[in-house]
Parts: sequence; C-alpha cells; structure tokens
Amino acid sequence: MSALQPNPRPPPPGDEDLQHLYDEVWRIFGEESPPVEPSSPFNVAIGRATSTGSTTSSAQTGSLGRNLSATTTATTRSDYDMSTSKAGSSTLVRDNSASSYGFPSAGPSTLQYSDTFVDSANGYHQNLGGSIDSLDRSRPSPYGVAGSATSPLVDQDDEDDDYFTESDDPDPDRFVNFSLLSHLAVRLRDKVPRGTHVKSSIPYPRAFTGKDIVSTIQSQIQRELLINHGVSTADRRAALQVARSLQSQLFFYEVEWGDKPLQDGVEDVYMFLDDLEGNSEAVREREELPTAVITMLTKCYVSSCSEDDPCYSWACPRRRSEDWPNTVDPAILRSLPDSEVHRQTIIHKTISQEEHYVQDLDTVEALFIRPLRSATHIMPLSKLHEFIEEVFGNILDLRECNKRLVEALYVRQREQAPIIQKIGDIFVDAARSFRFAYPTYVGHLPLAEKRFKEEVEANAELRLFFEYPLALEAIMRETTDGNPDAYYLAEAIEGIKNLQSVSQLRTFQTAMGKGPTSKWEWHDLVAKDVRDGLSKSEAKRQAIIFELIKGEMSYVKDLENIELMYIQPLRTQDPPIIARDRLENFITDVFHNFAEIFGHHRKLLDQLHDIQREEHPTIRSITAAVFDAALSFREAYMEYIPNYPIAAYRIDDEMANNPDFKAFVERCTRHPDADRLDMKNFINRPIPRLLRYELLLKSILEETPPGHEDREAIPQVLEIIKSLGKDSEPGVESAKQKVQLWCYNSNIAFKVGESVDMDLLNENRSLIHAGKLLRQPETGFEWNGWTELFVLLFDNYLVMTKTKEKEGVTKYQVNRRPIPLDLLNLASFSDPPTQRSTSILRLGLGGGNRHADGGVPATPGSGMPESAGDSRLIYPCTIHYSGRLGGLYTLFTESQQARAEWRQKLEEAIGLRKVVQESNKVFEMDPLSTDTFFMPAISASTAAPAWNPENSFTGKVTCSVPFNTADGRALVAIGCAEGVWIGFRHDSRSMRRVLHLKMVTQCAMLEDFGMFLVLADKALFAYHIEALVPSSPQSAHTSQTPQRVNGTRDVHFFSVGNQGGRTLVIYMKKKGLDSVFRVLEPVVEKINERSKAPASFTSRFGIRPARSEWFRLYREFFLPSESFDLVFLKAKIAILCTKGFEIMDLTDFKSVTIPLRDDGHERLAKRCESCKPMGMFRVDNEFLLCYDEFGIYVNKHGGPSRSSGTIEWEGTAERVALHWPFVLLFDSRFIEVRHVSTGLLAQIIPGNEIRCIWDGRGTSGTSAVTGVDGLEQPMNLDPRVHAVMSTTETLGQPGLAGRPRAIAQHVFELAPTVPLYPPGSLASPSQSMYFQQSNSPPHSPGMVASTTWI
Repeated sequence: MSALQPNPRPPPPGDEDLQHLYDEVWRIFGEESPPVEPSSPFNVAIGRATSTGSTTSSAQTGSLGRNLSATTTATTRSDYDMSTSKAGSSTLVRDNSASSYGFPSAGPSTLQYSDTFVDSANGYHQNLGGSIDSLDRSRPSPYGVAGSATSPLVDQDDEDDDYFTESDDPDPDRFVNFSLLSHLAVRLRDKVPRGTHVKSSIPYPRAFTGKDIVSTIQSQIQRELLINHGVSTADRRAALQVARSLQSQLFFYEVEWGDKPLQDGVEDVYMFLDDLEGNSEAVREREELPTAVITMLTKCYVSSCSEDDPCYSWACPRRRSEDWPNTVDPAILRSLPDSEVHRQTIIHKTISQEEHYVQDLDTVEALFIRPLRSATHIMPLSKLHEFIEEVFGNILDLRECNKRLVEALYVRQREQAPIIQKIGDIFVDAARSFRFAYPTYVGHLPLAEKRFKEEVEANAELRLFFEYPLALEAIMRETTDGNPDAYYLAEAIEGIKNLQSVSQLRTFQTAMGKGPTSKWEWHDLVAKDVRDGLSKSEAKRQAIIFELIKGEMSYVKDLENIELMYIQPLRTQDPPIIARDRLENFITDVFHNFAEIFGHHRKLLDQLHDIQREEHPTIRSITAAVFDAALSFREAYMEYIPNYPIAAYRIDDEMANNPDFKAFVERCTRHPDADRLDMKNFINRPIPRLLRYELLLKSILEETPPGHEDREAIPQVLEIIKSLGKDSEPGVESAKQKVQLWCYNSNIAFKVGESVDMDLLNENRSLIHAGKLLRQPETGFEWNGWTELFVLLFDNYLVMTKTKEKEGVTKYQVNRRPIPLDLLNLASFSDPPTQRSTSILRLGLGGGNRHADGGVPATPGSGMPESAGDSRLIYPCTIHYSGRLGGLYTLFTESQQARAEWRQKLEEAIGLRKVVQESNKVFEMDPLSTDTFFMPAISASTAAPAWNPENSFTGKVTCSVPFNTADGRALVAIGCAEGVWIGFRHDSRSMRRVLHLKMVTQCAMLEDFGMFLVLADKALFAYHIEALVPSSPQSAHTSQTPQRVNGTRDVHFFSVGNQGGRTLVIYMKKKGLDSVFRVLEPVVEKINERSKAPASFTSRFGIRPARSEWFRLYREFFLPSESFDLVFLKAKIAILCTKGFEIMDLTDFKSVTIPLRDDGHERLAKRCESCKPMGMFRVDNEFLLCYDEFGIYVNKHGGPSRSSGTIEWEGTAERVALHWPFVLLFDSRFIEVRHVSTGLLAQIIPGNEIRCIWDGRGTSGTSAVTGVDGLEQPMNLDPRVHAVMSTTETLGQPGLAGRPRAIAQHVFELAPTVPLYPPGSLASPSQSMYFQQSNSPPHSPGMVASTTWI
C-alpha cells in the first residue's frame, strides 16, 4: 500500500479521538485505486460502455416552479420554502450500490480494510472499512469530517472481521447524516460511476459528468427529501445545489478547469483531485473534505425522534409530509367532532391543490413564455410579443391572483393553526379578483387556440421550437454528403416520427372514443408520406380497419358505462330508486348477461389495440382476432338479443309507474358520457353492433387485394355473424310476443265487477291472431251505428275489445266476456256476404239465447243499401259460446280472405287447445260403472217406469260413496231412484242392489262405526255395513233391519263430520220457513249391542222402533231461513242458506253471516241475494265462497279480501266439490276445474247431463277435504269426487226387443293426474332457451281488511 500524505491542517484542539478518526479516513482515501489502462481493448470498451450508460441514464430536468436553493452554511438555516409535491403511495427502496440507480459500479477499490477505535465521548467500538460503507457505522462529528495525522492499520482477526458486516446491518444509513456536506462528499466519492470520457478529443479516465454527480447525490438524498419535505424523487434541483456547493469547495474539478457552474447534464467532464493518472503506486495529494450544513436536509434535534415515531413537537420536520390529523395534538383532535376533522382535512387539501396550481402556472412561464421571449429567430420581436400576448393572454395575471390567494391561506394557516376557523372570507376576496382575470382568459381561449394553430402551420421556425423531427431535418439538410452523421440523423428522424405517431396512437386508444380524439380518423394518425406511398384501395382498407377499431372502442366504453351509470347507482342509491326486493330481478331482466358480452369485447379490443400498436400505420389483418371473438361471444349474444324486448318493456313499465326511476333515467341521459342516449339505447347497443361488423367486414373484403389471407378468412367470419342473427330470430319473436302479451295484460280493461283473469302472464301463453271485426248494432237498426271490434285470439281465450287511445297508450276495453276456447264452437263461416248498410232487425247478435244449440244462425239481412255509393260487402262469422252468458255471436269481416284467415286461426287455436288440455289435464274420468244404471228415453213429463225384474231401469243416479270393508275390499255404494247398489270399484258387472228403497238422494259411510246412512224419500236410515256386505260367514247373520234416525219423512239433507273430537251427524228438516237442525252423535255401545241382538218379533215384520237407539241427540237449533247444505269447519259449522253463509258455534249457537253486506258492499250484497250458495273452502288465511254463478274470496272477518272482486264461473254451478288444490264446479254440460288459490281456469271437462254424486264428504274423518285446515298441501292422488253422466245415444235393452229404449248413465270418479306443468299452466310447453319464467311481471291480488268470525 502507498503511504499517506500528512494533513496540512491541524485538527480541532482537545479531541484526540477525532484526530484518530481523521487519520484513519485520510489514510483510507489516500489509497489509490488501480487505474484503467487505455491500452487494453477490454478496458476501453468498459470505459465507452460506462460513458454511454452515464450519459443516457435519465432525462435532463429543467428548473420548474419555485426557485429551490440549498444554503450551505454551518451557522445559519435559511427559510427554505419547499413545494409539497406528492409521491403517491409508492415505496422507496434504496440500494447503496450504484447499479441500483442505473450506473456501473466503479468504486475506488474492491479491497476492504478495517480498524477499531473508541469514541471517548460515547464509549462504543466501530469498524471502519475501505469504502464509504465504513462511515455508515461511524458517529458523525459536529465539525464534519476533517483529516489529521495518520495512524498505522491494525489487522483484525477473522473473528473480528466478521463481527459486523454490511449484510448484517439492517440499515446501513443509520449513522449517516445527510445534512452534513462532508458525509455526502464521502458517499459521492465512493458511489459516483467513473469511466473514460472524451472532451475536446482528449480521453479522461476515471472521470464523470455533471449528470453522474447529480444522479449519485439524488440517489442518496431523495428519501430524506420525500420524507421531510414531500419533494418528489424526480425533483433533482436540491441535488444540483449540493453538487454546486461541492464544486465551489473544489472537491472535484472540471477537466479543462473551466469556471462554469455545474449543470445536470453531460456537457462537462469532472474528476477528483486525487484521481491522478498512472498506476496504483502513484503518490496522491491529500485533500480536505468539504464542510457545510444542508439546512433542507437537517433532521429533528430530539434524540428519541425517528421516522416511525416522530417526537412530541408538532412542528417536527418528520411530520410535515403527513396528513393533517397526524400533525395535530391527539388531545385536540379528540375534542373535535368527526365533521370538523373532515372539514379541516378538506381545507388543507384545498391549500395543497392551490399550491400545485400555482406551480403549474410557474411551469408555463418557465418552459414556454420565457424561452419564447428570447427566441427572436422565430419571428420579429414585435410580432413575437404580440403572439405571446394572443396565445397566453393574461395567464400571468391568473398566477398573481392565485399567488395572492395562496399567501392569504398561508397567513390564515399561520394565525389560526392548528385549527383553521374560516377561509370563506378569503375566497370571497379571491372571487372578486378572479372576476376580472378568469372571464377574460376563458373568453379568449378559443381565439388563442386558433392563433396558435395558424402560426404553427405557417411558421416552420415555431414548429422547430416545439418539434424534434423538424429540428433534426434542418440539421440534416445542412449536413454535407458523406458525413457519417447523416445516417444517424435519418434513423433518429424516423424513430422520433414513429415515436410521435405511437404516442398519438396511445392517446387515441386511451381516450376510448371520447373527447377530442373521438374525431380522429386514420389519416390524422398517419404521416402524409406514408399515405402517399399506399394505393388508393389499400388506404381505404386501412381507414375501414381503423373505423372498426374506433367503433369497437366506443362500443366497449358504452358497455362499461352501463355498469358505471346505471347498475352501480341503482344498487348503491339510498333511498333506493327501485325497491330492494325487486331490484335484482329488475337488473337481471333489463341488463341480463351484458357483463359477459362486455368481457368478450374488452378482450377483443385489447387484441385489436395490440395489433394496432405493433403494425400501425398499416395493419395487415384483424380477421383472426374478430373470428376468435365471434366464436366466443356467440352464446352470449344468443342469450342477450332475445331478451331485449323484455328489457325494453321493463324499462317502460318502471318509468310509467316509478317517478324516481324516470328522473334517474333522465339524469343519466344528461350525463356527459351518455351522448344524449337514454337507457334503452344503451342496452340496445349490442344488437346493431353485429350488423356493423357485417357491414365493415364486407367493406374490408372489397378492398382486400387478391391472394391476401383475408379473402378466405373474412367470409367465414361473416357466416358466423349472419348465422348468429338468424338463429336468434326465433327467440326475438318469442320475446316480442311475450312482451306483447304483457302489454295486453296491462292495457285490457274490464267493466267494474266483470274482470276475468286470463292468465296472460303465464310463461306458456301465446297470442295466435288479432285483428279488426265488425259487429252489427245490438238493436239491429243501422242508425245506431256499427261497432268496430279489435278481437284478440289467445291460446286460451277469445277476447272482443274496443280500442281507445289514452295519453298515447292504447287501451282495450272488453266488449263481451272473454270466451274460453274450451267452450267455443264454430257455428258458420260460409254464410253469403251482405252489404254493410242494412235496416233489418238483426236477432241474436251480440249474444243469443242462453245455452242455445250450435245450429246455423239466422241469415244476416239482405236489404237494399240506402246509398247506391255504399256497396261494401261484409262477411259473417258465427261462433257459439257454451257458457252461462254465452250464445251465438255473429261478427263480420271486410273480405273473404280475412274471414278465411279467422276461420283457419280459430280452428288452429281450438285444436291446439284440445291437444294441450289432453296433455296437461288435471283430472281424467275413470269409470266405476257403465252398464248398470239406465233411464228410459222419455220426456221428463211422462212418468218413468219403475224397476222390475223384466226391465233394467234403475232411475236417476243421485249419490255414491266409496268405502273399504273390514277384510280390505274396495267397494262403492251408488244410490238411485230404485235403491242402493254396491259393487267393486271399476267393475260394472259386480254391482248388486242391496237396498230396495225409493227415491234415494243421499248416502254416507261411517266406517269407524260400521254404519251406512241413507236418505230415501226424505227419511234417514242407518244400516250395519256387515248386514249389507258381509266380510265373514259369522257377519252374514247380522240383522239387516235398519235404524230410522228421524221420526217423520221431513229430512231434506244431512251432513257428517268431526268437531271437537266427536263424530256428528246433522240433518235438516223444514218447519214452515224455518230450518230445524238436529245434531246427533253415534253411540258405539248401542250399535254393537244392537248388531248382536236377535231380531225381535216386530222387526221381522218390518216394524221399527220410533227412535233410533244408535244415536243420541247432541244439539238442536233452528235457522229462520231456507237452508241448502251444511259444512263442517275446524271449530264451527257453516250453514248455506238464502242469507249466505251462516257461521255458527255449536257450543253457544252464536252466529254471523258472511260475506259482509255493510256499507261499501251494496253491489256484492245484491249479487249474493240473487244467487245460491254452493260451497265454502279455506285457502290459507282466506275463504273461497262459492255461489252458483260466481266465487269470492273473503278474509276471516267476512269482508272481500282481493281487489279483483268476484270470479265469474263459465257455467251455472249445480254442485261444487274440492280436491285440493282444485275446486270443481258442476254445470249440466261441463265440469269447470279451477285452482282454489287463484281462481284460474285449469280444465273444462265436457259432458252431457253431468251431476256430482259424491263431493268427498260423507265418510268419517273427511273434513279435510273441504279445505278447512287451509294449509298448502300436495295434491292427493286418490279420487275424491264421483260424477255421473248420461250418454247422448239411446240404446235398446239387450235381449229385450220391443221394450222402451234406455239412456245409460256412466258413473265415474275424477282421478287426478300427475300434471306435467304447474297448476294453471294451460299452454303447450315452451322450448325457448331465451328467457326465464321469472321475467314475467309480478301478479298478485290485493288484500282488503274488515270483526273476526272464526
């Protein structure tokens, strides 16, 4: 090692330890590093590489904003006003190696030395190394670091060498004080990258540039600047001032010994004084370290203060970069409300923003205005000042206004810290000053932009001032031929032009079709020479490709706006715009799977942008990306496109019924990104986009040259897109029809009390035909005017309406009761046409005779027209409605073709209805007996012959009841006019008459008591089942003598049921106008006792006791009204009488009549008085009251519970029965099956003389069949209803020629089927994959409240 030069300056007196430290430092720094030998090619290459790396490591930064200064003095600290540039949330990680900042490692030596010394003041050991890292572990001296006499090195053991290494130190900067210039000098000496640099053709080894110095210092102090002053890591001004301070103290020198101040650039080359040329053995001159204090880098003086835990002082520099709450005493902060804390935070952020704004205005002056004022080569001085005035206007006045505002804010912050009480008065004053400056600037801005654009286009020198390519082109024009720099200039010009083009392209892509760049076209981003080099066809092809990409950007942006403008606000708005329970369904119905489509197109756009960046300005092909996207998004579009009609309907419906939603949509329409498009336009965007693809791809194909791969690829993409549109058409049509049905459901209006729920919201509903038909005046006279009807033919109803426009919406007023297709017949569609003008009375129009046969109607009048000019022919169409309010209807079409079309559509609809009903019928008729019961084919006025062994007439079948014997046989008892027959179910041949009774009208079976009840000729009898159907040889001797339950023949009906744990039999007899009820209870002991007793002498002759011993009287009461039936409820009974439904408690005989007939229900009261009650069934918390013409839901108080009013039956109910969840209404011509919960028509079973003979009651323990429990229960698949139907043909009695002809009566049970679709679903199954059933709008009845009676 070389010897160290003595220190010419003495150390500070009285500090021997510091003298020792100085000696060690200078001994280490005096060691010369191995020189770089220029004769070595390797070293020369390294030097060139180092030089290149150092000069291109970062961009030069001009002086922006405030004039920053670093005062280098050891005694005073300047009032440094540092800007508060934010560094975001980035984390600084410093690596002390030069390579971490982009510089090659070129330290003075790779050898390590170590020594140990003791600080007398602090008493701790330190290790010194040969590099600057040794100082990382030394305590800085208050005098800086100065040299002194040397001391010999003491070699350490290996154990001591490993005691504390750099890798063991978690923070190598913890003992470095960056506010001391001497410490920074040592770090600079060790870290600055050295290399061979050439100046004035002279190479200088181990040299460096001003930029290398500034970069090295910046790498050391940037963390301190960011933490203490909030200065951005890209701000190099402080590092430049420190470098100039080091230069002023000759720590390094300019190789040509110039006195120019150091610049943050590569213009000048510098060296250290001790980096002498020669080998490592050369003697190096000793130098002092610079000494100074960098005030802006000084830290807090409190010893316990650290970056993680600042000290108690709220003015501590470590707190300056923190948020306002962190700079305030926590006690003060806790005393403030949250609103005040938030207010203070906003105030301080406002001050910070104002500071940044002033800095930006300073930048405008520094970068543009000042350089332009001195650029007299651009234009004459007078014109230059005029240009600056016209372009920049009064921008400097704005800066002065804002500077005054910032100063006022600083004063207020100083006066009222830490809590600023008010700043409004400051901004009031600022507004006064702004009033003159800002309007002037803003108003002048359009002229300034125009003036700048005109000057740039006309003045090449001005373009040179702003544009690199023009400046380089000017240099190249002045370059002589053969100069090698011409090649590099040409490459640089081309590269910079491409860079500018790519930058413009990036700007265009980032804008996503919004803002000024949305008007850019392909030619705006391509240089003129490139455009001139392309053929006209290729230029057009590139423009079309650009248009496709541009359209894709706009499309993706609109899809993104759907989420930002509509979905997110709808979900987050409070209070909600749409009720929370409906919101998600609404979003699903309206936006459906748009997110999936957005994902596909976002991916496509990214691919198109990649292609554009790689191949711009001439793109070879984008077909592969579009082809891949078309395959990917096909299924998404197949689901989205058919949903659009549904989405549009839901939007219109919500806007019509929700003012908040309407206002929300209008606000969104005014959004800047909406381009005045409303919500429906946004959700419709994907549909025309497919058509746009097809159009653009065809245009690209037309301009594609032969042999290009797009010639084969584009037709394949077009085929996929075309097939997508074609395949989605059925779904669109289906959705349109679905929406059309919803619109009809909303706009069909009924007269008060005549509404019919046609189940139009059913997912399987469809509209088959619609059109105009004419109806002749009901009076038949022409002067009353013809009625124009709009007739709707659904798959379940035919509806005649009159259209009426109201507030732009078409309303359909129902003119006649809708006709179920099950009850519709085509009477005549072949009558000759007639003229519209006629004066003949037209009978049977608009409804004929009730229950009229479907014969040929009367021919329309054929009178002469009143006017010879009115000769229009109309064609009659006659249909027959078999319902209660039906008859013949004759409507007219205006052409033969229209009549033929209506006939075809009606036949198609009726046929489809039959097929659907057969496939989805709720009940099917299962025969019990078909050849046992006959009636004579004679008129009702003629007495029917009685049954005798010579004929088989049984009379009219009136009742039945199924039962099981003790030995498990399933039997059925059927009563008729001539007695009671019992046989096996479904076996007609097994039927045998077991009781020879006349006029049997009702029967019941009490299996728990072994008793059979029969009401015959108004007398009620009780029989042992074993006497009628023995189950064992012993029971064959059971007495067949019945018990007569009542004493006289005055019983009109009886009812069996359970209540309070008792089995009760209640029968009714009339006494004048009153109905007397006797409640009986079976006596088990007497029944069994009687069955074992031998027949008495009197019983053998048919003499029966006057009173029944099998029953005891439980209750007896009367009702002053005519009664028709009695129904057992859960705790009470319901008596069906002329007053309605009398609900009575058997314990105290208190009763109440329902439905209520008080004020508000007068119309209902009149209707109920004119109709006969038929049945009562519980449905959850409601009751369905069935009359012979209608039904009504009431609540537990007896008041109507649904706003829909009454449910009008299609027929006249002669009997009602319940088989949960359906109620069956028996008309003589058909059975009407309706859902008990909704009243919807589920099935119509046609027949002839149909009667119900068992309604599910009449057996012990069967009260549940009446629905009194009111619980939703699954459908019972066991038959619960029996019926009888007469055949339409008369038959001769087999083997009895010449005897009276007979009409067979078929007895059957209504067996429930397993429905393929939910109850109420009448139409054919929908195979559509395009929408879900949940898309239907909600449809639920309204509820009305009223004194409880149960």
